[in-house]
Amino acid sequence: MTQSEKNYKKIVVKVGSSFFCSKKGEFDESALKQLVNQLIKLIKLGNRHFVIVSSGAIALGMLRLKFNCRPTDLSCLMASASTGQSLLMASYIKAFKDYNVGQVLLTWEDFNDHRRRLNAKNTLNKLLELNCVPIVNENDTVSAEEIKIGDNDRLSAMVAEIISADLLIILSDVDGLLDKNKKLINKVPQINSQIKALARPSEKHTSVGGMITKIEAAKIAIDSGIPCVIANGRNPNIISRIINAPFSNGIWTVFIPSKGKTYERS
Repeated sequence: MTQSEKNYKKIVVKVGSSFFCSKKGEFDESALKQLVNQLIKLIKLGNRHFVIVSSGAIALGMLRLKFNCRPTDLSCLMASASTGQSLLMASYIKAFKDYNVGQVLLTWEDFNDHRRRLNAKNTLNKLLELNCVPIVNENDTVSAEEIKIGDNDRLSAMVAEIISADLLIILSDVDGLLDKNKKLINKVPQINSQIKALARPSEKHTSVGGMITKIEAAKIAIDSGIPCVIANGRNPNIISRIINAPFSNGIWTVFIPSKGKTYERS
């Protein structure tokens, strides 16, 4: 079976802060609702499970605490995360209405330690088995530099890997990876130095990473045999369109696992 013939049933969707924040830096709850409505429609069709790796806690906390820019002081950053995480989860609970969601906060140690890695894997898979939607974020309230994953692009790929996901979708406010002429690259069969050279860091005060960390996340995913798509979350029905034909010449960039790299599904 080729990648294009697969039925994508277990899908990780990463949502960036830039997707939730308006041009004025305000939280756009309608964007979150639009995203969740897409997922609900797909869940109702049956036999599909989603894990959401969601940024936005620090951005929400910054708004609530009236910080004009992303804090550089670690304690202020953690305070923003703490304040914003409860607001973020409340928004997801409200948007999903009658569907159950579960909060999962992870650090690097949850992937680096075998026992904790297994616990994280079992928790996520059990939530999916119980028809809950896990909402995953890095535990920024306790993540000091030595135990920090660093950004949710990498986190989403690491989550996709431990649960043996069929597909990773990274949503942002850009259509995908652009070439030197600002034209969208539809398919990336290999991540090489030329592809890495096209990446740019984020310039937004609520975000970290940018395209650099998205390409790094894509590398983690495809090395585990998991296709990775970078797309603009604001495009209508984007998740459904990707799932139905991720390898088509759509309005996104798909990173394709090398032949022979197939993940052993458990």
